[in-house]
Amino acid sequence: MNQNIINARVTFRNSPIHILEQFTIKDIEEAYEQFKRHSGLDECVIIQTCNRIELFGKSKNQEIDKIKKTWASLTELEEQVFDENMEVEENQNALHHLLKLTSGLDSMVLGEEQILGQIKNSITSAREKKASGQHLNTLFDKAIKIGTRIRNSSGIGKGGISVGSMAVKLAEENIDELKTKKTLLIGTGEVSTLVAKSLQRRGYAFDVTSRTLSRSETFCETMGGNPVKFEEVLSGFDNYDVIFVATTAPYFLVTYERITEAMKDKNKGMMILDLSNPRTVDEKVATIGGVKLMNLDQIAEMVEKNMNARLNKVKTVENIINEEVSVLEASMKRLEAEPLVKDVFKNIESLRAKELQKALQMLDEKDEKKIKIIDELTKAVVESIVSTPMNNIRKASEQGNPEVVDLASKLFDYKKEEQTD
Repeated sequence: MNQNIINARVTFRNSPIHILEQFTIKDIEEAYEQFKRHSGLDECVIIQTCNRIELFGKSKNQEIDKIKKTWASLTELEEQVFDENMEVEENQNALHHLLKLTSGLDSMVLGEEQILGQIKNSITSAREKKASGQHLNTLFDKAIKIGTRIRNSSGIGKGGISVGSMAVKLAEENIDELKTKKTLLIGTGEVSTLVAKSLQRRGYAFDVTSRTLSRSETFCETMGGNPVKFEEVLSGFDNYDVIFVATTAPYFLVTYERITEAMKDKNKGMMILDLSNPRTVDEKVATIGGVKLMNLDQIAEMVEKNMNARLNKVKTVENIINEEVSVLEASMKRLEAEPLVKDVFKNIESLRAKELQKALQMLDEKDEKKIKIIDELTKAVVESIVSTPMNNIRKASEQGNPEVVDLASKLFDYKKEEQTD
């Protein structure tokens, strides 16, 4: 490929959650501007979830060091920490990884659906901010379609355990008679939705709180649960036995002081599950007597336990991905020839229309029916002459023969310009 597709990522596979959250990019819009300005990337898409922060980019050259430098400046991290935690892949390997993402093969919970929605949101956001262009828009559109098809044909997502249901299962394993306990869910985002679905499905009653009561009420209308005021919760943690925390607050919401106060007159223990990234529960809470704190690292351990039941489908999905990645790569290579092909068709159409008008004037033809017949005839002649060489140029590009495209550019006197989507 004349254009490099680059994937740089920090994920749960190499970095524990408390390290992973340090790489989180807080201002995505600013990040897009900085990456395009300083890292040498012409296009980029950022994917951020609880378990990964990934950058897909398109450039003419390898720009890994510049990507590290830009990412480091956005997160105020030292560049050397990227060497320890960041994985980088290019071209075919990057495409292969994206297909693993869209098909659910690289998720903490094998086959989970949430990542597909997050990828769709990421490319939509990149489009809106003009960060992605022709190459990445095409890549992500095709990868999402392929991933959806793989999920449907393989059944990899059937019977899957989401992060939310895993968190509830953890609570069930650690709390006796959970149905008799008082449960709180803090947050109304995607992860909270998964938790609420799981609690509702199992028949557990639970309270829900968010920054505004109206948001909690709207959430409960569709997801179940009982909305409560945020202020009442912060001063009333002693009312709860199980607390699921899934927010995007940039600070500790559940503090050591608040839980210490809550446990003073509490006879029963308390379990807190922090599903936030960055974390919003102070780790010191775990040192308080009677309190059990769990986070996404513990959930990763549960994934291992539940993985075996679905591993037989992994090989099938991997085989499909290996077949599809070559098709996807060909589509990306073909993009190199498209500007030339479009330019040739545009110029030839302009010449055809010009010469047609000359001929009609010389013939002094006024009959609309005859004019339409002559017009369609000239279009058909041009199409039959030009289509074969243009398709051959596309095939040469797909097969990785850029010299053919370069030669065609000279033959047709094509002056390459920056292509916009």
